[in-house]
Amino acid sequence: MTTMTAVDEEKLHAFVGQIVNDIGGACSVALVRIGDALGLYRTLLDHGPITSAAFCERAGIAERYGREWLSQQAASNYIAYDPETKRFSLPPEQAMVFVDEDSPVYLMGAFDGVVAWANNQPLVEQAFRTGEGVSWGDQPGCLFCAVAKFFRPGYQANLVDQWLPSLDGVVDKLTDGGTVADVGCGHGYSTIIMAKAFPNARFVGYDFHPPSIAEARAHAEAHGVADRVRFEVCKAKEIPGADYDLVTFFDCLHDMGDPVGACAH
Repeated sequence: MTTMTAVDEEKLHAFVGQIVNDIGGACSVALVRIGDALGLYRTLLDHGPITSAAFCERAGIAERYGREWLSQQAASNYIAYDPETKRFSLPPEQAMVFVDEDSPVYLMGAFDGVVAWANNQPLVEQAFRTGEGVSWGDQPGCLFCAVAKFFRPGYQANLVDQWLPSLDGVVDKLTDGGTVADVGCGHGYSTIIMAKAFPNARFVGYDFHPPSIAEARAHAEAHGVADRVRFEVCKAKEIPGADYDLVTFFDCLHDMGDPVGACAH
């Protein structure tokens, strides 16, 4: 039995409070994802302020469960509650986080990612013992979907309007019709956003993960850019060609096994 001495109770209480807050946040992940999957945030946005009973009828869910969901979300300040009218609503700031997929602070992908990372515990735990890595392709669940969903709003808000104009001469080259290699493209959101902004340019997205490339190709078809955007399965240090006007790495270089080698290539 360990004997604790000289415990500062004020520090202890503060630390326990911090831990309880963290646990509360962790418990919210599943409820937020339920809200997204069942369209509950959208229902609040479209029909609020609204009572619990009316909300559940609109959403097509059981009132007893819906009432608890609303109460938890309000207690977490994820939604708003007016005690005088007993009505719930989704303020515009929260809507930017939970509903508007084009908002620069849309974060539903982060909640999906947390679940995938938690499910990855057995593999990472074993890696702690062996010192070996966990392959991107071995992650459980659709971590790749979550990562793509999480980063897309940042690309949508910044890539064309801020990031590319900060590079000398790049916008002019792409406007005239340059060639771009998007390394580690994942589901291809960054590649497609650039392609839609610069219709005269040609784009190739590379990723070593075949299921991600399959998704990227589907996205290119859906967005009508497949005629000038192609996606290929390829490792970063094996990218073919040497005549690109621009080579990009978005949120992937730091995860590569040999980032220096990838940059050198």
